[in-house]
Amino acid sequence: MDVLNLAKEIIDGKRLKRGDDFKFFLECDLEDLKKGADLIREHFVGDKVDLCSIINGRSGRCPEDCKYCAQSAHNHTDCEVYDFLPEEKIVEMCKLNESEGVDRFSIVTAGRALTGEEFDKAISAYERMGKECPNIELCASMGFLSAEQLHRLHEAGVGSYHHNIETSKRYFPYICTTHTYEQKMETLKMVKAEGMYVCSGGIIGMGENWEDRIDMAVSLAEAGADSIPINALMPIKGTPLENEKQLTEDEIVRTIAIFRYLNPKADIRLAAGRALLSGDGKNAFQAGASATITGNMLTTVACATIRSDRQMLEEIGREVKPVDL
Repeated sequence: MDVLNLAKEIIDGKRLKRGDDFKFFLECDLEDLKKGADLIREHFVGDKVDLCSIINGRSGRCPEDCKYCAQSAHNHTDCEVYDFLPEEKIVEMCKLNESEGVDRFSIVTAGRALTGEEFDKAISAYERMGKECPNIELCASMGFLSAEQLHRLHEAGVGSYHHNIETSKRYFPYICTTHTYEQKMETLKMVKAEGMYVCSGGIIGMGENWEDRIDMAVSLAEAGADSIPINALMPIKGTPLENEKQLTEDEIVRTIAIFRYLNPKADIRLAAGRALLSGDGKNAFQAGASATITGNMLTTVACATIRSDRQMLEEIGREVKPVDL
């Protein structure tokens, strides 16, 4: 398979689908695969890089048993634990990110789902951010919400909902047993039905094989994911995956390129594990990535990270939202 010709066919309308033979992705020259993926990215997404930042709105004590997660109550980490943050702190961080030219800002909460009084607090924060931060898109990541809750978020100004499927359907039970892959997919269907931007990806390097990674990419294409965060596992002491071998840069970059071929119009977003990439991800941005998580969650050190990301992206000819100084 000539992957450069395949890239041109995808640009002309061809789509890869479940049941196709994908072995060539693992055997082809990585540089050719990168070039093809970048052609697809350039055609469908362009040079604009979508920057998003998150705030950890509620931390720790999660009842789910995800084996990679520091915030799971089943694991034994030094994770910080706190209830839903004060609205003032959330709005302050949103304003800071808006001033730095970030495109999206999301509240992320630990737990199966944000409910009750804490969910009401989130709605209040979003309504306020919508009024006081008009130049940044609002996103949310709050677990298994109901259709009614998603509608309330949407009405409050949230345009995007994040809910990772984590891995393939086959491998999912090895990673989590307290909820199912099917529940994940059902949530994505509700997000899509609500008319929100679907942000869903997963983690590579958890012991899965290449077929699992490709299967995840296919599932996300079938779900119509608009944004696909790709996390490379950074093993955390106290979790069942603490001794997993870290991925090589070539493995991460090949994965990103494959995801671009299978999801030509989506934002392929760099997430956790950028420390494993040289030049803070330059290689990945030249292999099909078109978006990234930036900043540093709760601290104003985020400004330095955002600025260094903007500089790196401009150096490789990418565009970011202008900052009004």
